[in-house]
Amino acid sequence: MPANLPPQYFETERKLKSAKTPEERISILEELLAIVPKHKGTEKLQALLKTKIAKLKSTAQKKPTIAKHEAVFYIDKAGAGQIILIGLPNAGKSMLVKSLTNANPEIGDYPFTTRIPSPAMMPFENIQIQLVDTPPITADYMEYWHTELVKGADGILVVLDISSPKPASDLETLLSKLKEKRIELIPDSHSIPDETAFFYKRALFAANKYDSIASEANLASVKKILDSEFDLIPVSASRGDSLELLRRKIFSLLKVIRVYSKIPGKKADLKDPFTLKIGSSVMSLAKAVHKDFSQKLKYARIWSKNKYQGQKVNRDHILEDEDIIELHI
Repeated sequence: MPANLPPQYFETERKLKSAKTPEERISILEELLAIVPKHKGTEKLQALLKTKIAKLKSTAQKKPTIAKHEAVFYIDKAGAGQIILIGLPNAGKSMLVKSLTNANPEIGDYPFTTRIPSPAMMPFENIQIQLVDTPPITADYMEYWHTELVKGADGILVVLDISSPKPASDLETLLSKLKEKRIELIPDSHSIPDETAFFYKRALFAANKYDSIASEANLASVKKILDSEFDLIPVSASRGDSLELLRRKIFSLLKVIRVYSKIPGKKADLKDPFTLKIGSSVMSLAKAVHKDFSQKLKYARIWSKNKYQGQKVNRDHILEDEDIIELHI
């Protein structure tokens, strides 16, 4: 017997993606259990939901333990994607994170103020992007876990102190250290190479402290050694210069699109899009909404900015940023 779940079930299920605590997940799962129609076709689903609720309640009651081993840091990805900030000491990474997000990291005018990776969420239009502030990199210092964070990120934001007496030399030091760790930065416009000798990561550069007296001359010196295809954005974290442009460039670095799911007969919720990789199809959205849609999808209707106004499209249709999709099963 088919489950025949109502649209409200799938809308509520989406909330699980943004739940941050066991208590939040328990509340959402209990809401889902209340929505599920009570008949033979949903018995397995009801049992699954009850099991998940029981496990979460059990986990929440256990006291956390502290492992006694060398510090290793891993940051779970959140939002539309994860961007790791890297830079030399006193580049202004923490101040930049504070200016771009609602976080309040420790900020100081001395080296190594940031000692552990610190995630924060940056709002961009109707989505959130995770920024991770990390300890500074030097010619002699880059922890193993720091390297792994960079390798696992969706993109890299390199923060340069453009007020430094030698910003070009600073950049060469940073790039040399990354290369030593088999990490190669490539421009946003480049495809990731197939070769396995290096970990290739798309990156953009923020020339921070651009409000300094020597900023123009120093920026020119950096441009001489940096591939011209890289985005190099002069910003001032303290004054707020060009931060909106930087937000847009960070979004572009993720290579994602925002797609809205529409219930037949209702308006689309434009405040809570799905984020999918560029090149994703209608079927990719169906899988993101729920596996039932991907298995039973017959067709979809699409609304877009300039082209479609409710036309039928098949499951292989490639989506674009801010498309509105109505799935039919």
